[in-house]
Amino acid sequence: MDIETLRQAQQQLLQTEGQFDVIALDKKISRIVGGHIDEPSYWRDSERSVRYLARFKESPDSWTKVDAILEYSNLLETKYFGLQILEQLIQTRWKALPRDQCEGIKGYIVSMILDISSDAEKSESMKLLLQKLNLVLVQIVKQEWPRLWPTFIADIVGSSRNGQSLCMNNMTILRLLSEEVFDFGTGLTSARAVQLKQQFCGQFESVHELCHEILENSDNAQLIYATLQTLHGFLDWIPVGYVFENNLIDLITTKFLPFPAFRSIAVQCLIEISSISIDDNPQYSVKLVFLLRKVMEVMTEQVPLSVDFVQSYANGAHEEQKFVSNLAQLLVTFLKEHSKIVEILNVNPTEEQQDTKKAHMLALSYLLKISQVEDTEVFKICLDYWNWLCLELFRDSPFDSTEHPLIDSLRRLRENHNETPRRRLYTSTLSELRLLMISRMAKPEEVIVVVNENNEAVRELVKDTDSVVLYKTMRETLVFLTHLDYRDTDRMVLENLNTLCWAIGSISGAMHEDDEKRFLVTVIRDLLGLCEQKRGKDNKAVIASNIMYVVGQYPRFLRVHWKFLKTVINKLFEFMHESHEGVQDMACDTFIKIVMKCRQHFVMIQAGESMPFVNEILQNLNSIICDLSQPQVHVFYEAVGHIIYCQSDRAIQEQLIEKLMLLPTLFGVRL
Repeated sequence: MDIETLRQAQQQLLQTEGQFDVIALDKKISRIVGGHIDEPSYWRDSERSVRYLARFKESPDSWTKVDAILEYSNLLETKYFGLQILEQLIQTRWKALPRDQCEGIKGYIVSMILDISSDAEKSESMKLLLQKLNLVLVQIVKQEWPRLWPTFIADIVGSSRNGQSLCMNNMTILRLLSEEVFDFGTGLTSARAVQLKQQFCGQFESVHELCHEILENSDNAQLIYATLQTLHGFLDWIPVGYVFENNLIDLITTKFLPFPAFRSIAVQCLIEISSISIDDNPQYSVKLVFLLRKVMEVMTEQVPLSVDFVQSYANGAHEEQKFVSNLAQLLVTFLKEHSKIVEILNVNPTEEQQDTKKAHMLALSYLLKISQVEDTEVFKICLDYWNWLCLELFRDSPFDSTEHPLIDSLRRLRENHNETPRRRLYTSTLSELRLLMISRMAKPEEVIVVVNENNEAVRELVKDTDSVVLYKTMRETLVFLTHLDYRDTDRMVLENLNTLCWAIGSISGAMHEDDEKRFLVTVIRDLLGLCEQKRGKDNKAVIASNIMYVVGQYPRFLRVHWKFLKTVINKLFEFMHESHEGVQDMACDTFIKIVMKCRQHFVMIQAGESMPFVNEILQNLNSIICDLSQPQVHVFYEAVGHIIYCQSDRAIQEQLIEKLMLLPTLFGVRL
């Protein structure tokens, strides 16, 4: 196509009087969408075409050519362009048009939709055009309904009975209208949005009857799927009677959930139903309990708990993974919103209650299984519920802090023998959850020596990321789990010591001091022993970073155990000579972190000591910092500066400063 042809097309295109040349418009758009980008003139010609099309689109009379474009164009892209012009007109100038023109446009769009959607083959071959026509119609409905088009809902419902293909497209139109009115509200004033919502709710009965009729009687899988999709868009706003006062839940769980073709959309519908607050309505409670029991019945038949969820998810297709994610969302939504109606706390439950309790326990087991899959987004969905559950149980019976030994003993006796029925219901679930949380503990930002995908120990610092947010949520959950049963947490952490240091650091302050002392001493002792046993600098570096992280998280313990604090600091000084990347950095960072929490103890003469520890540090200053880089020395000096600042005796403070600055003075080092 030469430049002269394009110029002629431009002149014909922008001619506003006389017969409109659709072929010229096709040429312009064809050049953009059908040209070869490797042609020398492609980008220049395309840029011109885009400018010309923009000018045509902005022309106030361009919409009058749309009927010719739709009727005579041979390009789908050109027809789509014409509908964009019409959509812009409806959104910006509809109220200014004469009434007969509005009726003409409306009638033309409706007739085109009916013509295409009445034929299944034509609907499929012209799918993109039909989608755009539907969107344009919805924009018209937003302007016209109900005052100027009061029969719209009746027209849609009535025409739906004239053919399955037409009915399927009508479902799409209803869903798009619902999204525009209830979800997006684009181009609507708040008053207009409220009016449309009220109108939709008021006329919903006939739409509900149509959907119910299709779900009950149709054997057309595509129509059923489209209806479920549309119903899914309705469920968060329709009056709850349409959900609970019929057999809708039974239809979804029994007729569609068991079949792979409908499984995913069925679960999405159940998620919306589960999110509805029922305000202790007994009739609705029965329906929701039935929902959970039927879902668990289908799950145990199709995906039993014996399945390896981790492996199956990793090897599964996208649709299967999406189903697992949706199932997690369903269980989380239901259990958070309706836990009270499925928590059976009776000592002697009825047979009906036993079935409900079984379904509840199964739901928890499935959620634990899903929580194990290697997908962070799926895990976040599950974690949302676990965090909520632990907080709920903690609020039911909070942990009462006390330092009195007798009261402490009574507390432990109460924990063992006077556990609340609700907490007892979740005992086994929480025990499994503790192990899960510990094994999946997210990385905190303080840990900077990690093993990468090549099995190499490297330095890594993470701040302000999803990983840190995830860590904080997991930490909070694990703290609640520790409060609920510290012995179980203690046992699990100690059994998995080498891989659980992040989890250990996360529960700092969650135990009583005596429990924390015994726990932490055991942890550090075993970590130090592990450090001695392991060979290879990479292994020792990882363990060293774990030791430093854990001790840095327990300042309360360090402040009341001087000998342990001194041992830890001396160990940090050893790590300052370690040449492996990241270890010296973390040793210096941990040193200043501990100093900021315990600095007063460095300037005191402790029991069994002949001088304050800061004096020992200054006496051995050269041997401590000799292998550090200049930035690391700066951190070390800053830490010692904080210690010296705590010395209240001004004369002693000046002596300490002189000793600290002696090395830089002697060697002319500039700090």
